[in-house]
Amino acid sequence: MNAPENGAASPFMLQPIAAAAPAQRRTRQAQVRWANRVVTIGGDAPVRVQSMTNTDTVDVIDTAIQVKALAEAGSELVRITVNTPEAAAAVPHIREQLDRMGVEVPLIGDFHYNGHRLLTEFPAMAAALSKYRINPGNVGKGDKRDRQFAMMVEAAVKHDKAVRIGVNWGSLDQELLAALMDENARSSEPADAKQVMYQALVQSALGSAAYARELGLDANQIIISCKVSGVQDLISVYRALAARSDYALHLGLTEAGMGTKGTVASATALGVLLQEGIGDTIRVSLTPQPGEARTQEVAVALEVLQSLGLRTFNPSVTACPGCGRTTSTTFQELAKQIDDFLRAQMPVWKSRYPGVENLKVAVMGCIVNGPGESKHADIGISLPGTGEAPAAPVFIDGEKAMTLRGEGIAAEFHKIVERYIEKRFGAATASH
Repeated sequence: MNAPENGAASPFMLQPIAAAAPAQRRTRQAQVRWANRVVTIGGDAPVRVQSMTNTDTVDVIDTAIQVKALAEAGSELVRITVNTPEAAAAVPHIREQLDRMGVEVPLIGDFHYNGHRLLTEFPAMAAALSKYRINPGNVGKGDKRDRQFAMMVEAAVKHDKAVRIGVNWGSLDQELLAALMDENARSSEPADAKQVMYQALVQSALGSAAYARELGLDANQIIISCKVSGVQDLISVYRALAARSDYALHLGLTEAGMGTKGTVASATALGVLLQEGIGDTIRVSLTPQPGEARTQEVAVALEVLQSLGLRTFNPSVTACPGCGRTTSTTFQELAKQIDDFLRAQMPVWKSRYPGVENLKVAVMGCIVNGPGESKHADIGISLPGTGEAPAAPVFIDGEKAMTLRGEGIAAEFHKIVERYIEKRFGAATASH
């Protein structure tokens, strides 16, 4: 490409390129509380991360241990199943175990079919939870529906709890859906079945929210969700919800799936909506692989938010994917050692060095992009590619600081990173 002649301005400079950034949508703000912890949802609050246990709630110890693991992984709210009297009786004991461990993460009760009875018959459980999840499609049929829904909302009002009105297309209110289908069939220009389904989801959620407000629930304490399992369906429904209400919205695919499929589907759907300013809490509903930790769904949710620039949780690690220049295992092994080290140390660093999550680290694999990317990071290392001299230049704040050689490159780089963090972020701590 030829440079402009005679000092003329580049044509590329005449039209500024707008930097992409997530849009902002101001919603009502709910407060979910436990002890000294207040998690705000909506309004000017950051997008929150939620997860759910898969233990038997009756098993107090196992459930408390998993809740703790999810909270330590970064989940700011944790939902537990409350489906039987035994599970309801266990909830206060789970809360007590968490309090003993110093884990103040708010618990959300997930209710279906019998929540009206459980919330009435187990007041200690109703008080120990910080938020209730009510599915309008599973609160009863016919005359019982409104009465049983009212019992659950009245419990929330009595105990001053936030409520998520969570509609699922797998358990949609069949009476509402049938009525809309009949109305659509009588129309001179009937819509397709999917459009009717969209309308049923949105009407169920917003109609239930309006009824909850009539029953005395503070509008600010209502969070809405309309979960489906298809990416394009989720985007369509939530755009409609956002356009028709100012309630805080909880995002997530109902069943994202396993492994790569679930991760990609969740990241795609959530990424589109969050970029449009839609969504106040998120959950990535992954089916765990055999032997995989439940916390994987939290890790993916954190990465989605950090990738969009909405929140910062861990140091940003730029690592090249490798190519024919890095065919040896040396680069792969060193890159993994460094990335594992950074992630393992973050819980300690966060408590000791406020702001360390904003650190930018580059772990590159050869001379092509390695030095350049490393200069753009706070601290970076350019590892040797195949056939290159066994030397790894280290860049600190954009300047080459040293070159590492030998068998202990990763260990030496770990020490350099720790010294850098202590110098940069420890100074801010000391000044306070």
